[in-house]
Amino acid sequence: MFKVIFACIHNAGRSQMAAAFFNHLADPAKAQAASAGTEPGTRVHPEVQAMMREVGIDLSNAKPQKLTKELASGTQLLVTMGCGDKCPYVPGLRRDDWPLQDPKGLPIEEVRAIRDEVGRRVQDLLRREGLD
Repeated sequence: MFKVIFACIHNAGRSQMAAAFFNHLADPAKAQAASAGTEPGTRVHPEVQAMMREVGIDLSNAKPQKLTKELASGTQLLVTMGCGDKCPYVPGLRRDDWPLQDPKGLPIEEVRAIRDEVGRRVQDLLRREGLD
């Protein structure tokens, strides 16, 4: 089983979108994703929920969570979301960084563009790992 964690600071936007796309597109018998943050927020941003609903993915029950050693256990890849020095680091995990703008408070058109870029990057990741 290939496991990936998508992580950012508040786990309320980009990382939630990435994990949702990954779990929506990947074969659940081969791969799964989680999302987490170093300083989890209280909820997924409403604008992120709305934009994901547009593509048929419901994040209404998604909850930000803290990136812990337990969550990272058995994970092969950590994908951070361009949070610079504040990005999480887990020793021993292969890491990739996707420099994406935080969608919090942005106009819907910009959140939609970020969502679409996240979706493209997830599809590329699935292809690279042979999981498409």
